[in-house]
Amino acid sequence: MIFEVVKRIFTGIAWGGLVTFFSLTVLMINDINPDISTIWLYMLASFVMGIYFGLAAFIFIIDSWSPLKKTVIHFSLSITVYFSIAFPIGWVPLTPLAIIMSSVSFLLFYIVFWSGYTLYYKKIEESLNDSLQKK
Repeated sequence: MIFEVVKRIFTGIAWGGLVTFFSLTVLMINDINPDISTIWLYMLASFVMGIYFGLAAFIFIIDSWSPLKKTVIHFSLSITVYFSIAFPIGWVPLTPLAIIMSSVSFLLFYIVFWSGYTLYYKKIEESLNDSLQKK
């Protein structure tokens, strides 16, 4: 179990690093040069978000909860963690339009990732069932 926690933490850091690299690439292409302290802060926030999502996936292995309950709890925690990080560091300004746009964007990304993982695990389930029926 400890190995799985450490693995998920490092996977989350890796995803945070990829997001940071992508963001820095966009800044570089647009010739925007933020100061090092801003880059450091945003990278740290990306790592924290990645670690959160890596560890929050444990919610989906709780067998006693329904898939709906797991998803609602995971989404609620995720959007809370996101805004708890995004507001203080300035990713999302405290304006109604920015909050709505950020919420909608978060929801759309969540739906895409949730759908992708759901379809992936359905394929695995079908594959396992097919291999069991062949025996």
